[in-house]
Amino acid sequence: MGSTQTLEPGTVFEQFMASMQELRKIQEETAERQKETDRLIKETAEQMKETDKRIAKNAREMEELKKTVERVTGNVGGLNRSLGELIETLIAARLWEQFPGYNLKRAYQRMPIFDENNRVLTDIDILLSNTGLAMAAEVKRELDRMKDVDEHLKRMELIRKYPPAEIAGKKLLGAMAGGVVSADVQRYAIESGFFVLELTGESVRLIPPPEGFVPRQW
Repeated sequence: MGSTQTLEPGTVFEQFMASMQELRKIQEETAERQKETDRLIKETAEQMKETDKRIAKNAREMEELKKTVERVTGNVGGLNRSLGELIETLIAARLWEQFPGYNLKRAYQRMPIFDENNRVLTDIDILLSNTGLAMAAEVKRELDRMKDVDEHLKRMELIRKYPPAEIAGKKLLGAMAGGVVSADVQRYAIESGFFVLELTGESVRLIPPPEGFVPRQW
């Protein structure tokens, strides 16, 4: 049979007190951890509030930026239209002077072309004419796309098919003009049978066609 160990009363008390001290220590540490956890939760909540404020502020700033961009874009669009109209007006005022041999002193701007159902198909930026000849000029702020030449070729066909009274029964020539004219498009337009003109300051200049150039008639 095994022997039974008997603890002295003092020893039991000491163990109890040690256990209680250990328990208090654990409770104190737990309380400190809880305080730290509460502090972190509070800080996180404050940070989330601050983040929400920043998000709301950014959203307001983005909305203001969007409105500014829309306003500026509208102004630029209006400026582009105004500049295009100014270039067209400057070219129209002196265009006839570039063709002294043709005597094209009648000038019209924005002449619409209608089909048989009175629908507008296109328009002529500048039309010069005399008693037997007309010239339809397309004006671009920047004449720098081959596509512009192709579109004017199609426009000339429509003008010939549906001529307004000022053109009916007359020989029809074509011209293209721009505030700036690229070399490639200039060559392509001349090869297509168009006269090409460029704005220089407040005057318009006929770009000399190559020797042997014969303007196309529609």
